[in-house]
Amino acid sequence: MHIPDTKVALSTASVYPANTAVGFELAAKLGYDGVEVMVWNDPVSQDTEALRRLSDAHGVPILAVHAPCLLITQRVWSTDPWTKLVRARAAAEKLGASAVVVHPPFRWQRQYAREFVEGIERMAGETEVRFAVENMYPWRYRDREMLAYAPGWDVTDEEYRHFTIDLSHAATSRIDALAMVERMGDRLAHIHLADGSGSGKDEHLIPGRGKQPCAELLEHLARTGFDGHVVLEVNTRRSASPAEREADLAEALAFTRLHLATPARVR
Repeated sequence: MHIPDTKVALSTASVYPANTAVGFELAAKLGYDGVEVMVWNDPVSQDTEALRRLSDAHGVPILAVHAPCLLITQRVWSTDPWTKLVRARAAAEKLGASAVVVHPPFRWQRQYAREFVEGIERMAGETEVRFAVENMYPWRYRDREMLAYAPGWDVTDEEYRHFTIDLSHAATSRIDALAMVERMGDRLAHIHLADGSGSGKDEHLIPGRGKQPCAELLEHLARTGFDGHVVLEVNTRRSASPAEREADLAEALAFTRLHLATPARVR
């Protein structure tokens, strides 16, 4: 068996509502190759020096930074979305992370949305850090669907340099995730691995517990010599205890490593 060089990281969002420090602790304890820092309301996630100290203390590198793009992070770092991306890039460069994950704008961020495609291209040309734009999903309420993102939730409609695919978002979108991967081609730079059942909720299940082709995607990455990172971004909020959360994250890591293994070396 050949185990490819792809690094498997833990998103600090996977331990929410616990804090960023817990994400580093569990990544080190369970044997993850690194972390992706979700920049959110936890002050430590916003502090480059605090993150560096955590990384050094636990011996866990920071492989990616997730820019604060969520509704709950509208005031993190700034209310200006471009300032957020500039700061995310600076944090990634200082911490040695190779990717910044960014969501497409909300539709009500009209000026930002109009400038987004061109602006991301400009920023991508100013750094070695990959700006990996993440697929999202339509918002649904009962039988109604709202397009919340602009230019759109399907990022393959635009010519971004790099993409993140999130399989939980693909499940919520009710699309064929592997077809999206094919459209992304060699611009696929980053993976958010989580499962989903196809419900209207963004579930972020442990891989293997839903209906998404998590195993098939990992096997595809191993066969094709993928040079990005695989990040477990799962929801453990329903874990009954810290021990259960730890077991879930250990299961997620074991699933990922198993399916990244290939019968022969990629040539």
